[in-house]
Amino acid sequence: MFFSPVRWWRLLFQSLLLLGFGAVWVASPAVANEFQERQWHLDAMSAKELWATSKGEGVVIAVLDSGVDPVPELQGRIVDEKNFAGKPPSEGSDGHAHGTFMATLISGTGKSGGVLGLAPGVDIMSLQTVHRESWIGGSEGKWVHAIRYAADHGARIINLSQAVFGLTDGQARRLRSAVEYAQKKGVLIFAATGNDAMTTNDPGYPSVFPGVVGVGAVDQMGKVADFSNYGPAVKLAAPGVDIPGRCESGHGLCRKGGTSASTALASASAALIWSKHPTWTGNQVLRVMMQTASKPKGKVPSPYIGYGIIRPGQVLIDGKGDPGNPDVNPLLPREDKGEAGSGGGSSSARSVPPSKGVEGGAGPEGVRRVVNGAASDGDGDGGGGSGFLWVLLGGGGVVVVAVTASLFARARRSQTTV
Repeated sequence: MFFSPVRWWRLLFQSLLLLGFGAVWVASPAVANEFQERQWHLDAMSAKELWATSKGEGVVIAVLDSGVDPVPELQGRIVDEKNFAGKPPSEGSDGHAHGTFMATLISGTGKSGGVLGLAPGVDIMSLQTVHRESWIGGSEGKWVHAIRYAADHGARIINLSQAVFGLTDGQARRLRSAVEYAQKKGVLIFAATGNDAMTTNDPGYPSVFPGVVGVGAVDQMGKVADFSNYGPAVKLAAPGVDIPGRCESGHGLCRKGGTSASTALASASAALIWSKHPTWTGNQVLRVMMQTASKPKGKVPSPYIGYGIIRPGQVLIDGKGDPGNPDVNPLLPREDKGEAGSGGGSSSARSVPPSKGVEGGAGPEGVRRVVNGAASDGDGDGGGGSGFLWVLLGGGGVVVVAVTASLFARARRSQTTV
């Protein structure tokens, strides 16, 4: 299709508007349609092909977050809501911005030009554990109750697009106990690793716990985001840069980034697979996700993308992956060391430095991150939407997006936002 100069200038202008954290996209009907076209991560993951096989029906994901707003694209998707956060602080509005963003990325239906989720058939259990105006402190105890509630009330996946830092030994034990309780009930737990790689790179709970799937963030090129925390907690990676979603007000459409978004997309990918294979256990779902991920160059797992960047199309479209033992979490140590994805169950909360030996160990941190964090070309068959180089498809043509979000390093403790 031929693009007129006016069309190109409009695309350029909209791209410039998106520079920076949380740039607003006005949600008029025409622009909202273009907004959906710009959900680059859906094209990168071959979402339309995935939806021909699975939309996540029959799977409940518990989103432990700030709750959800009644946006059009989540109507009919919320099957349970419970507030563990208590009354909102008197000095500020409650606000559901972060939770709404995550829930729509998972199961938004796109209604009224809203967000299209990766798994639009998934049911959401919205468990509010924080208020927008009181991110800092108190999350750990509320998570304990919410995790147990989710496990007892039918959630198959728990999405924690947050991280808490600096827990005492007692707090860590209580949170780990709740995580293990859910895991024994067969629940898969995906957790953000944090957005502080350029500053403290502190390990975030609960991503550091054995068996929890810590998720890192990559951009449109499949490269590790500068902000994405690295270390042994990272088990998989997913798109997390310049992701379109709901604005903080709940009314506009914005682009944001963070391991929060990556975690939501990893949870949605697991739901798609689980819906297609309902007799599998969570261990089997996770195992095929690890097996079919686009592998890092060099040592596996990588401290930046773990076992690789998620590629649900390899499972759903190409039929790849061996589900293996239903009773063994592939991230936990075990006797069967020959199985793909074994040996990744370190409980250490200590982050590891960038890999030595890249260009002789010389060069800036950014160079090492790109070399170690970039996904390999995989098996070269091009099937299942591996999608590297990732491009944005829309408007009848192919538009390579070169917009980089300006993301603030999060030095504040006890939070991970989008």
